[in-house]
Parts: sequence; structure tokens; C-alpha cells
Amino acid sequence: MSLPSSAGEILKKHITLEVESIDRMYLNVYVPRIQYDRGVVGFFRFHRGHKFASTALMSPMTVAFVKQIERFAEDERVDLVAFDKGERKDDIARRYLAGFEYDEGVLFIGKAQEKAWVFRSERRNNTQTGKSYAFIVRTTAMVNHYYFYCVDSDFGPFFLKFCSYFPYTAKLCINGNEYLKRQLDKRRIAYEPLDNGILSCAEPRRLQAIADGLTAHKIDTLLRKWLRRLPHPFTAADRKAGYRYDLSIVQAEFSLTQVLDRPVTGRIFFEEVIRENLDLGRPSRVQLLFDRRICKNTPGRFRTRVVTNGVTPSLHVDYKNSHIKQYHKESRALRTETTINDPRDFCIGKRLQNLPALRKIGFQANRRLLHVQQVSHDCAVGEDAFRRVDQPAVVAGQRVPALRFSDPRVQALLSVLLLFLFLPRGFSNGDLRPHLARFLGLDPNLMTPGRMSYDLRRLRLHGLIKRIPKSHRYRLTPLGLRTALFFTRVYSRVLRPGLTHLTPVTPATPSALRTSFEKAEKAVLNWCEQAKLAA
Repeated sequence: MSLPSSAGEILKKHITLEVESIDRMYLNVYVPRIQYDRGVVGFFRFHRGHKFASTALMSPMTVAFVKQIERFAEDERVDLVAFDKGERKDDIARRYLAGFEYDEGVLFIGKAQEKAWVFRSERRNNTQTGKSYAFIVRTTAMVNHYYFYCVDSDFGPFFLKFCSYFPYTAKLCINGNEYLKRQLDKRRIAYEPLDNGILSCAEPRRLQAIADGLTAHKIDTLLRKWLRRLPHPFTAADRKAGYRYDLSIVQAEFSLTQVLDRPVTGRIFFEEVIRENLDLGRPSRVQLLFDRRICKNTPGRFRTRVVTNGVTPSLHVDYKNSHIKQYHKESRALRTETTINDPRDFCIGKRLQNLPALRKIGFQANRRLLHVQQVSHDCAVGEDAFRRVDQPAVVAGQRVPALRFSDPRVQALLSVLLLFLFLPRGFSNGDLRPHLARFLGLDPNLMTPGRMSYDLRRLRLHGLIKRIPKSHRYRLTPLGLRTALFFTRVYSRVLRPGLTHLTPVTPATPSALRTSFEKAEKAVLNWCEQAKLAA
């Protein structure tokens, strides 16, 4: 078996399984009506009927909520673990998960002090009367947070983290790949797991359909299910009055996993692609990946980073608060994942209902990155485009002669077309003839309409020009403009000057290009002589 020679060949011939899925999602769980000071005042004064809104009213709620958590841990026989500073919470969760034997339930409850947005009272003075009064302000404080590490029958492992202080915001963290594994198990579809992914599957189409089925509604249903089972800081009366939790997106990862047939295939991909794409972080390239226009005042750093963990490299491209990461996962799969940390980077709201729009952006960014890498490394796409113009073709049953790059008439014809670029009425057969004759050094009277019609037919069937309806006039197409500009400039500014420096019959004028070629030629000749002596 021969090794693949390009990124395009790897993506076309060496992928055994491909799946797009939501990876990790981190969601904000909050009560919208009490996220601002007036809402808090309304909660205590108009909903609960207190005369004044004060943080003194929040303390009993916090005490009751913490007691609920402690009672829940005792009743359910769940460990209450105090996290040490710097301790990896996921490592503790993995240890508990390894010994968990049920379909779903609470693994343990973790406790840690973290910074959070809270409301406090402060004394302010009335500018007219001089009397002081209590005022509710939003600020930050270090307060206890309780992590409920759970296992769900549909979603697998997840955690729900509650702040123990008013307004009792929470964070929900789920993993879409764990959801995939649970759903495959339920449907009894054979698969081989990969760390945070799927290595192989007996029914790839159903696998992708399951991944596409992870909707905002299912995530919301998961939250409601566990809010009913876990301790809740708000009473039933509060919830009935509309003080219910809602979801917004803090961070969403959208992954494309492409399983490779051999580990060496992925290694070749990264060695070649990283070398060719170190400039992906430039604004001109980033806007290709995220389909967003980047101006001088666009915030954020635009950069490409290559990070090596041991011997495994990973490619990182940043855009505002979002980034794309690409790496060789466990030497078995190519993982491309777009992480969106602020949906507003793409003019999309944070509410969970916007997940379909974010999903589209994330998956498209992954595909665009692969397309850019394939085009930059694999010349097959450019080769096909060149041959469509430079070789004869058959269009709608009509044989079309080639537009040879090296043909002086073709070069002259493309140069003449650019003269008529900005004419609103386009050009005609008679408009082109005198200009083309001058480019070729011919008498304009000798340039016949029949010969010009032959050239116009070639240009039209190759897609470089199109006829204006109900007329005998023509206009350049976008493909024609790009082809004409590229062909003529490469021929006149690269090929002819370069060959002038390299041709032996030309005077040996000082030239960096000529000097480099002479050094290379000398090195090759010396190597050949040494090889003959060795033989």
C-alpha cells in the first residue's frame, strides 16, 4: 500500500468514518427576571410581599438551599466532596464514574469557592433630604458553588453547578459525544468508542442522524428533568409566578471527526498541512473560515498557533472570542473543532434557541478549514480549473477548441478582453478586431469577422464570456475576469522575465534567479560526479 501524497488524497481516500457532532457545551442556567437590580426589587417586594428589598432577605433562602443540598446528599447516600485548590474535578468524576453501576443517578456533589455575580445592599444618601437608604447593586463575590455530577440515561455524564447565593445562577455542562454513545447503546447499534468520540460504527448514517438530532429542546428537557430531582433554591410558588430557569450558551464546541485508516496517514496530513497553513491566522484567511468580513477595527488577535503536546502537533486559529482547533486524536482520527465562546461574534443571541444557527456556523467553519488546507496543499483543484481552459472540451454536445496558455493569440485575446471590462454595454465582434490585430502586430483589415467569431465561440463555451440577451454583444463573466487577469499577468510578469534570466543565450547579467539556478545546477552535477566515482 502506497502512502498518500497530498492532503486531498487523505481526505478522499483514507477516511473510514466521518461524523459531525456537538462536542462539549457549557450553558448558563439563570432566571431572566432577577438578573438586574430592579428585577430583584420586584421579586422581594411585589412577588414575596416584603416592604423593602434587602440582602437580609436573601440569607434565609441561601441557608435553606444549602440545607436542602446536605439533606439530599444524606438521603441519597451521595458523597459531598470539598474540592482542593487546583484539583482537577474531571479526574475525580472519572473515578466515581468507574464504580457507578446504575443507568442514571448522582455520582457525587462537589463543593468549591468561586467568584460569582451576586446582589448586595449598600447605603446611599438622598441628595435632597440627606437621609440614607438601602440600594441593591450587582457585584462579584467569592461564594460556595455546588457541583452535581450526574449520569443521565440519554446524555451520559454531565454536571450542573449551582451558586449558593442569590440569584442562584447555575452552569450546565454536557458532552454531545457521550450523548451519541448512549443513544447507540439504546438502539443496539454496534460501535467502537474513541476517547470523546466514535472510532467505528456499524451504521454510519444512523450515527450521523443521531448526532443531528441533539436539539435545543432535548437539552432543555434534560435540564427540567434534573431540576425536578435535585435541590431547588426557588419554591413552587416562585416558579408558578414565572421565576423559572432559562438557558443561554456560554461555550459550544462543534466537532468534525474523520477516522483515518492508518496512524501514519494522520501524521502525513499534519506534517504537510501545518507547513502550508501557518498563515491561516491572517485576517484575509480567517474571514474565509468564518465567512465574516474583517476590518481594521475588528477586535481580537488574528493568529495561527502550532502547539505540540509530546510529539502530537495541533493547529489553532483564533477569531475574536472563538477559535478552531485541529489535531490528530489518539493517532486514529483527524479532529477539527470550532469553539464559539461568544455567539455575538456572529451577530447571534446567546439564548439556547439560537443553537441551530450556531451549529451551522461551527460546522461550516470546520469544512472551510479543510477546504482551504486541501486547496493550498493539493493542486488537483487548480489543475482541473487550468485544464478546463487549456484543453479541448465538449460542452452540450459541441466540441470546444482549447485556449492554450502558451498560444500568443490566446494571450492577446485575454489582454484585449480586459480593455472592455467597465463598458456597460459590453463589446461586439467589431469592437475586438482592431485591438486584437494591434496586439498581434497584424493589419486590422486582415482580421476577418469569421476568425473573430471563432474566438468568441471558444471564449463563450469555456464560460469566460456570456452573450447579452437579444444582442450580438458580450460581457466578461467572473470566471473570465479572473482567468484573463491571472493568465496575462503570469505570462508577462513571471514566465517571460524568468526565462529571460535563465536562458543560456542571454547575456549573463546579474540576477538572483540566475545565480540560484546556477548554484543548484552545479550542486546536481557535483553529486552526479561523486555518484559515478563511488560506483
